[in-house]
Amino acid sequence: MVRGGEFRNRRPRRTLPAPNRAQADTLRRRKLKLRTVLFAVAAMILAATAIERSAAVAQPADQQLVDTALILAVDTSRSVNDERFRLQMNGIAAALEDSAVIETILGGPRGAIAIQLTAWADASTELLSWTLIRSHEEARSAAAQIRRLPRTGGEYTCMARMLRNLTETVLPGVPYQPLKTVIDVSGDGIDNCDSVEELDSARKGAIDLGAVINGLPVIIDKDQLVGEGAYRAPGSGLVPLTPPNMRPRMTLDQWFETHVIGGFGAFIIPANGYSDFARAMRSKFVVEISNLEKHPERLSQPLSIASSGNSAQ
Repeated sequence: MVRGGEFRNRRPRRTLPAPNRAQADTLRRRKLKLRTVLFAVAAMILAATAIERSAAVAQPADQQLVDTALILAVDTSRSVNDERFRLQMNGIAAALEDSAVIETILGGPRGAIAIQLTAWADASTELLSWTLIRSHEEARSAAAQIRRLPRTGGEYTCMARMLRNLTETVLPGVPYQPLKTVIDVSGDGIDNCDSVEELDSARKGAIDLGAVINGLPVIIDKDQLVGEGAYRAPGSGLVPLTPPNMRPRMTLDQWFETHVIGGFGAFIIPANGYSDFARAMRSKFVVEISNLEKHPERLSQPLSIASSGNSAQ
């Protein structure tokens, strides 16, 4: 720099003595080594985080795998008063709390099931959305929820409408990947909204989507014969009735076998009145969640398991 016409001499660069240069080199090597170690640790942390994230992403997919997706379709028509509705809810809850049922659930290939509960009469109402059960605690929790469900009622026994509703809205949206999907239909009477041809068509629609339909007919009078009757929902009169002398007469359990159940291995377990509902439901649960063979064909002869116990009104 020029100042006053003269150049000022620059300071000479400081040169470290030989011993100090060696110390500086050692310090630089240590810093480099420390930096390398820090990079390695950071890489290990990032790798562990990536593994944890992968596991977190995979876990929900694993939780979608269940042995059985079970739709409980419960009759709440005019014949089902408050007491009978509560007997049905308590019977389902007791089955879920039963040790044999829980062990059957946990002993399956995937150790889990999912249940949904639909009340049906004139229309269908979802009372319990899809609920995953894979432990004793979850089974007891689901049972407690079912015991608290409010009653929904209706006038008529519109079974075909219920099956069509399940086929259109519930079956396509099952949020799990089951080995088997089951519709468990319980009721104390025949369809008095649609013809048996409409019911058979609705049943076929559910089976075509891969569902198995099992039945739990509630037998109030074991000697009573059922068939087309005069007590029918509004609009049903537009459907011609079969002449009385040509109507097939059968018991309710026979009617369930003929017009309700379907799919591979479909069966019925009758309940002798509503007080026998809990026993029948427990027996059905064990069979439905333990038999995991999946075939598309329909049995020509359904399996009927006779119930025991005294008839109850």
